[in-house]
Amino acid sequence: MTSTLAPLARDLNEYRIPGLVVREHRLSVPVDWSAPERFGAIEVFAREIVDPTRTGDDLPLLLFLQGGPGGQGPRPQGGGWWSTALKTHRVVLLDQRGTGRSSRVDGRTIASFEGAAQAADYLSCFRADAIVADAEHLRTTVFGGRRWATLGQSYGGFLTLAYLSRHPEALTACYVTGGLPGITATAEDVYRATYPRQAARNAELAQRYPGDVTLLGRLADRLAADDVRLPNGDPFTVERLQTLGMPLGMSTGVDGLHWTLDTAFVDEATAEPSAAFLAAVAHQTGFDDNPLYAVLQEVIYHQGHREPGWAAQDEQARHPAFDPTARPLLLTGEAIFPWMYSQVSALRPFQAAAEELAARTEWPALYDVDRLASNEVPVAAVQYYDDPYVDLDLALRTADQVGSTQVWITNEYLHDGLRAAGDVILPRLMDLAAGSWSVTGR
Repeated sequence: MTSTLAPLARDLNEYRIPGLVVREHRLSVPVDWSAPERFGAIEVFAREIVDPTRTGDDLPLLLFLQGGPGGQGPRPQGGGWWSTALKTHRVVLLDQRGTGRSSRVDGRTIASFEGAAQAADYLSCFRADAIVADAEHLRTTVFGGRRWATLGQSYGGFLTLAYLSRHPEALTACYVTGGLPGITATAEDVYRATYPRQAARNAELAQRYPGDVTLLGRLADRLAADDVRLPNGDPFTVERLQTLGMPLGMSTGVDGLHWTLDTAFVDEATAEPSAAFLAAVAHQTGFDDNPLYAVLQEVIYHQGHREPGWAAQDEQARHPAFDPTARPLLLTGEAIFPWMYSQVSALRPFQAAAEELAARTEWPALYDVDRLASNEVPVAAVQYYDDPYVDLDLALRTADQVGSTQVWITNEYLHDGLRAAGDVILPRLMDLAAGSWSVTGR
C-alpha cells in the first residue's frame, strides 16, 4: 500500500507468446476515488492482447470484466474465448484492484491497519464503483479516451451495469454472460432465490452419482465425531465439507466433485480421509488465491440502508435440509459464512473487518436506476436457466429495467458457459447486440 498518490505510470512492456502479442500496462490510482489522500494509491495492472497478424490494425477495444468478486483477469494461455474475440478486437484483460498484479489484498495487507473499522473502510473501496473508476482511468489515459465494448462474466455483469450507470458515453456495446444482477435486489433477495437452485444442483449430483451421497454422509459423520485436520492445520468440519458444493454451478462441477471424492478414504471401513483428499479440500476451500471473493461476497450487493447481518447464514437457517446435521448432507453453493473466518487460515486476518462490514447499515448506491432505464448502449446478455449463482428471475427483472437490453436464455450451459463454449456464445451476443440475431420467448 502506497502512502501517497503516485504519478501515472504507463508501462508498454511488449512481448510475444504463441499466437499473441502482449502489452502490459500499469497505472497508479487512488484507493478511495472520493478522497484520494485518504489511503493513498495502489497500482492497477492490465494486459492488452492482439493477434500477431493484426498488430498494426486499428481494431476496436474489448474490455473483459472478470467474475468474482476478487477474481484476477484470465491469463491467456491455450485456447479460450479470447481466440474468438481477437478475430475482431484488441482485448484488454484487467486485474481488478486487489487481485493478481493490481496491488493484491491479502492477510498481510489487512494486518497493517490499526483496527477493524479502518480495515473495513479500506475494503469498502474495492467494490464495483471503484473498479469502474479504475477502468475508466485506464481507458482515458492508456487508450487515449477511445470508446470500448465490454464483456462481463458473472460479477463482470455487475460491473457492466455500474459502468453504464456512470459512464455510458465510454461504451459501444456490452456483452454479459451469466451476470445480470438484480439492480435493486439485496443480498437477502439473492440467497432467497438461489438456495432452491443449489438444492436442485444437489439433486443432480444425487441422480448422477448416488453413491457419492452415501459417501458424503459417512464423511460428515466422521468429521462430526473426530478432530480431523487439513494439511495446513485448519479444522476439517462438516461445514467446510459442505462448501465443496460451491462449483456445482459449473459445467464440470458435478463430475469434478465425484472424482475428488473418488479417493476420499484411505480406509473405507473407518471412513478415514486420505491425505490426497485432505490436500484437495484444503486447496479448493481455502481462499488462499482470492480472499476478497469471501470478504466481499455479500458486500457487492449492499446499497442504501440495510439491516446488519450475514444474509447467506440467515437464509440457510430457513432451509433445514442444508443443516450440517441433516442427512443426506446437502452441499452449499456460492455463499460465505461467519464461521469461515475462524476455521479458514487465509481468512482469519479478515475476521474483524468482515464482521465490521456485515454490521454496517448504510452503503453508497452502485446503480443509477433512472439512467439505466434510459440506457441506449446495446446490451446483449446470456442467462443460464439452471444457474445457481445468478438467479434467472432476478436477471430478467433487471433486463426489463435496463434500456436496450436483450437476453438469450438457454439451458445448454451452466455458469461457466463462456469458458466452456466461448466460440459459440460470444459471436451470438455480438450478433444480438448488432441486431443481426434475435431471441424470442420473452
